[in-house]
Amino acid sequence: MKLTRRSFGQAALGTMGAAALPGRLRAQENVHRSHGTSLIHETLKYPADFAHFDYVNPDAPKGGLIRIDSVGQFDSFNPFIAKGTPPGGIGVFIFDSLTTLSIDEGGTEYGLLAEWIEYPDDQSWVSFKLRDDARWHDGEPVTVEDVIFSLDILKTKGAPSYAGYYANVTGAEDLGGNVVRFNFDQAGNRELPHIVGQLSILPKHWWATRDFAESGLEPLLGSGPYRIGDYETNRYVEYVRVEDYWGKDLPVNVGAFNFDRIRIDFYLDPGATFDAFRAGQVDYRDENSAIIWAENYNFPAVKQGRVKKEEVTFEGPKAVQSFFPNLRREKFKDRRVRKALELAFDFEWARETVFFGQYARPRSYFQGTEDLMPDGPPDEAELVFLEPLRDMVPEEVFGPHYEPPVTDGSGRNRRNLREAAQLLDEAGWTVQGNTRVNAAGEALTLEFLSASEPQGRIILPYLKNLERIGVKGDFRLVDPPQYIERVFTSGDFDFDMIIYSVGNSESPGNEQRYFWGSDYAGQARTRNLAGVADPAVDTLIEQLVQTKDRESLSACCRALDRVLTWNHYTNFELFTPFDRIAYWDRFGIPDPRSPRDTVPTWKHWWFDAAKDAALKEGG
Repeated sequence: MKLTRRSFGQAALGTMGAAALPGRLRAQENVHRSHGTSLIHETLKYPADFAHFDYVNPDAPKGGLIRIDSVGQFDSFNPFIAKGTPPGGIGVFIFDSLTTLSIDEGGTEYGLLAEWIEYPDDQSWVSFKLRDDARWHDGEPVTVEDVIFSLDILKTKGAPSYAGYYANVTGAEDLGGNVVRFNFDQAGNRELPHIVGQLSILPKHWWATRDFAESGLEPLLGSGPYRIGDYETNRYVEYVRVEDYWGKDLPVNVGAFNFDRIRIDFYLDPGATFDAFRAGQVDYRDENSAIIWAENYNFPAVKQGRVKKEEVTFEGPKAVQSFFPNLRREKFKDRRVRKALELAFDFEWARETVFFGQYARPRSYFQGTEDLMPDGPPDEAELVFLEPLRDMVPEEVFGPHYEPPVTDGSGRNRRNLREAAQLLDEAGWTVQGNTRVNAAGEALTLEFLSASEPQGRIILPYLKNLERIGVKGDFRLVDPPQYIERVFTSGDFDFDMIIYSVGNSESPGNEQRYFWGSDYAGQARTRNLAGVADPAVDTLIEQLVQTKDRESLSACCRALDRVLTWNHYTNFELFTPFDRIAYWDRFGIPDPRSPRDTVPTWKHWWFDAAKDAALKEGG
């Protein structure tokens, strides 16, 4: 499972960057107006009259089908509430937002439903002018009333995260002329304008006769490039291109959304997804297993060139995969215990014997963003944030930056295990027989919960190391629906430890509340799966949200990273320096590709009829 900012609510929920937003200044009102905004850059790459993004083929043909796999099940088409399990893609394909991401600039948004964006210097409000020709799939216009309704319904009846995410948005109002204004309860929060720009806009007239809080399988009415087509619960769903989509000729959409149909097939067993791909029942695969990538892509279609296998390097932040302990459980509350568990993982051995040298180990939650990663001791800018918290954070925070433990890769992790054993002794977990117990005689046990059998290759050797220092462990493999229930949806957090990924942006902000904030440690469907509840972390997150410039934002991110890493709230496992993708050779791909990742990677591909015919002839 991978967590990114773009997975919240819809395809992308960005945040407002610290740099000054580009646009012309109306001096008499101190208000900026522009066709786009940037998280980082002072000047937008694309002018107001741009024709299309550079990373697309503007002449890409429309048509054809792409088939994608998904592990799990679905029983609802409503992705905005806590009830039910929707299929992926609804937020990406069905609903338009006010703004949309540009993926070759980093942290930049351009108007989608919005013709322009306007805000004052202090960013205490933001206004959007809706495009006059924006339409729902039933032909009704997208209105300011729809925008106001969307904010209200998500805050009052949506999943709990929405109320928190939009907590600083006091409301929206109709200014006339198809202009909507969002008002904030604070000035200077540079993120709020971008947050509301990524709000999924919902049709008020359609929901007037339906209960928003109820899950169900009635296809939703949207305004985006696709609508829900054929489906069979828990087996497949198809998104069908809307031929008269109102926004198809917008510069931000030219060259995108080229497939007539996007089909997602669901599998309970992760291994079955690879079998389906190899059999030609699935067209595209993001490979997340180094073992499968190294050993299993030797079937005839690969050797014949009918299946393409690529390692693609993208710029920007990397998804950081970690072991997440459940900090809500008493046995993980002592930092020494968490550090001991970290010392027992032998990454160097795993990299060569299990990962085939394909992974690197992160040292920061902001891996891949140079100015956000700590380097050496805290500088003066970081100390502004850290000194007031000195009594609340580990002393190591004020020394060199965090580096994960290192071994010689031989598999004999004796030095680190000795240190881990000493830490457990100090934390009151002493050895009786072959088992660590506390003063009450309770054994220190560790159950890894997983829905992926290949994870056993990493976890089982890790458990053997833990057993050497008296920690009894177990690898519990469950089916994906049970995993989702135990980890995400029930709110019970029925696990000791899981493997999970966090992906950050180049301008972190409000979303850090959902990753690490105390208020979200106990919520069902939280992003704070570890259950971090640390006043120092909360303080830094709120300061991060309020930073005024890039320098302050970077310094605050580095300070936050130091507090998170030196508390050992998670145990860094790996990140991938490149993406592994494989696909049947029936598609056209823009050349050059965007230097940055996008969700999905194939959003700007197209169906190539000639290649498809050649594939079928080659049989």
